[in-house]
This record gives sequence, structure tokens and C-alpha cells, in this order.
Amino acid sequence: MRRAIVFTGGGTAGHVTVNLAIMPYFVREGWDVHYIGSEQGIERELVAGVPQATYHGIATGKLRRYFDWNNAKDPFRVLKGVWQAYRLLGAIRPSVVFSKGGFVSVPVVAAAWLHRIPAIIHESDLTPGLANKLAMPLATKICTTFPDTTEQLPSAKALHVGAVVREELFRGEAVRGLTLCGFVRTKPVLLVMGGSLGSQRINRAIRDRLPALTETFQIVHLCGKGNVDETLSSRAYRQFEYVTDELPDLLAAADVVVSRAGSNSIFEFLALKKPMLLIPLSLAASRGDQIANAESFRARGVAEVLQEEALDGGTFLEAVRALYERRDQYISAMEREPKRETLRHLIETIQEAARR
Repeated sequence: MRRAIVFTGGGTAGHVTVNLAIMPYFVREGWDVHYIGSEQGIERELVAGVPQATYHGIATGKLRRYFDWNNAKDPFRVLKGVWQAYRLLGAIRPSVVFSKGGFVSVPVVAAAWLHRIPAIIHESDLTPGLANKLAMPLATKICTTFPDTTEQLPSAKALHVGAVVREELFRGEAVRGLTLCGFVRTKPVLLVMGGSLGSQRINRAIRDRLPALTETFQIVHLCGKGNVDETLSSRAYRQFEYVTDELPDLLAAADVVVSRAGSNSIFEFLALKKPMLLIPLSLAASRGDQIANAESFRARGVAEVLQEEALDGGTFLEAVRALYERRDQYISAMEREPKRETLRHLIETIQEAARR
């Protein structure tokens, strides 16, 4: 009988990418691979890229920190999701559940606990998210990206494994990235990423100083769904709503990167040795996890940080120019970072839990 594994996580691309890095291994090893996500979330689209995995959609609520009338309905959606996940796990009978977080993961980890199925949680950020905080008491192990995160967790469950970086990112080719954008080799490339949903603030800042920026850079702008501005036309400015298969080539072509400070992305830039300017989500729009991630990277000397409250066209232009001028300094700091075999360590942890 084939062993089965269930992955879960969603809401944003950051709650899926680690799963996408791990799933191919279990497919190759002959496991029956399943994914439980939300019915209409971004995870359904992303997991479609792994055709050997069976996707199951469940009801889920959103865990908000602000007043919203939907807060009254969401507990019932969560309970429905727990019941759906419980029935799915009973039918699949997995040896282990792996959760990357996001609100859809809470019902799945709860259902695993009810079935006495071991559940491994991976926390990417320096400070645990609300969904993972709720699920942690029910988990077998909590794997962390930042070493300091283990201090906030039960010692018997906490395990520092480091960052998981998708193998395909190392296979990117700069020539393909340049060709895709119609760029030349003789001018540096700036890659701007606003997260999987895009960022209106970053989009405005870059477009406000576009002529000045394109004097120095060729710009690849990942601006989010529905945010492409067709009125802006320049050989040195290429817009995409979102990319998947093209990302390794675009990263290979990039000399410097501007990004939000989601943990998965910034550790990928670190592994690829891409000098980065981080613009974390503000406290007004988040719990502050990206601010903590960004400040940790700045303290290590591997990134520069521009707070969103200070972001406008002028500060953006100044910060990008400074980043490019000091790019060699950042690359040197990245090369001094310790190397970890995170993917192997994480897979071994999952396999050990499955054996138990």
C-alpha cells in the first residue's frame, strides 16, 4: 500500500512555495500526494503545477485582527472546514500532514490531531503568524526558518531548519530573462516585486520616478493582478501581473531586487546573492512580521530597508541608487552567510514523523 502525505497552506503565494519545493520529492518517492487548500484561493492555481498531487478544497474563514462583519460568520466556516478536513483525512489516511500556515491550515491541523495523525508545521517568519499560533498546540513539530523563532516556541516541539529555497530558482538563465523582456546586456536590471497580490504603494513610487529610474536601469516590474498600466511604454520598463515559470530567468537577469519582506522571498534572494531593498508591509496593514524579517536582514548586513511610511517616488529613487552603488558590499555579506541543507533536513523530519 502506498504511503500518503497531505500538504496544506494558502492565502498567499508565500504559504505555498515551501510546499511546492517539497512535494516533488514525495512524488518521486512514490507517495500518494494530496493538498488541502481553500476552495478558491491562490493555492489551487499554484498546486496545479504539480499534476501528480490531488487537490481538495475546503471551507475556511479568515483570521482577522480588525472588526469586520464576516468575523461573526467565519467561526462557522472554520468548523465546516474542520469537518471537511476530518472526512478527507479519514478517506486518505495519510502517514503525516505538513502545514505551511495561512488560515486554511488551521482546520487541517485540527483534523489531523483528531485522527492522531502527526502534523509538521513550518513557520517562515521571525515571529509566528496567528494561524500557526492556533495550530501549534496540535502539532507534532514546529520547524522554523529563523533561529531566534525557536525561543518563542515550546522547546520539545521547536526545530530550527533554516530557509527552504526552490531548486528551480538556481536553474534560471540570465539570457532567457533578458530576451523575455527585450532587454540588453549592457544596462543593469532592476527587478521589482510587490508580493503575489501586488502593492499599490510600490507601484506608485516606481512609476512616479520612472524616467529617472530608466536612465540607469532596465526594470522588470511584477505589479499584481489588474495593475499593469498600458499607458507606460518604454524599452527599459517591462510589466507583468505575476510570473511563475519565468521567475528563475528574471532573477538570474536581475542585478538588484526591490521587494516586500515575506520570508520565503527574501531567503531566496539571499541564496541567489541578489542585493535587495526591502519595503515591508506597515503595521497598519499587517501584524509586523515583515518589519521584523526586514530588520533581521538589515542587522546581518544582507539587505537595505525602506519603511512604507517613508516611501514615495523620491525616497524610492534614492534608495535604489544607493543599493546599486553598494551592491558588492551586500554580495560579500551574503557569501559569508552559513550554508544549511534545509530541504534535506525538513524532508527527514517529515519522514521521521511519518514512521512514528
